Amino acid sequence: NMDLTNFIAVSGMPGLFRMVGNRPNGLFIEEIDTGKRKFAPTRKHQFTPLESISLFTFEDATELTKVFQSMIDQMEDNPVPAPNVSSAVLREYFLDILPDHDPDRVHPSDIKKVIKWFNFLNERDLLTTQASDEEE
Repeated sequence: NMDLTNFIAVSGMPGLFRMVGNRPNGLFIEEIDTGKRKFAPTRKHQFTPLESISLFTFEDATELTKVFQSMIDQMEDNPVPAPNVSSAVLREYFLDILPDHDPDRVHPSDIKKVIKWFNFLNERDLLTTQASDEEE
C-alpha cells in the first residue's frame, strides 16, 4: 500500500514537504530534496496533508493514494499529461484514471495539482509501495 503519511503541500511554496513536527502556531517542514528544515507559521500558510485528500466521485470519494496507484498502473498506455495542458485534455485523462469522478466538483485546477504532486513524488521514487506488500 502506498504511504503518503507526512507529505504535505504548503500554500505559497512549490513542491511538497515532509512534516517533521508541529506546534500550535505552525509546522516544522523538511524540504524533500535537501533535508533542510524550517518552521512554517499557520498565519502565513495553509497546509494540506496528502493522506487526508480524497477526490469526489458520484457515489462518494476516492483517496489520493488510489488515484496515484491508478496513474502508476496506466502510465505505459496512458502517460501523465503535462499539468499545463488544456482543461479538456486534463479531463479526458482523469476520466481514464478515475472514471466515476464528479466533474462538477473535481475541477481542472484539482487535476493539475494531482498531476504536479504525482510527478514530484514519482520523480523521487517516493510512490513505491512497501516491500512487505510486494512479497505477499
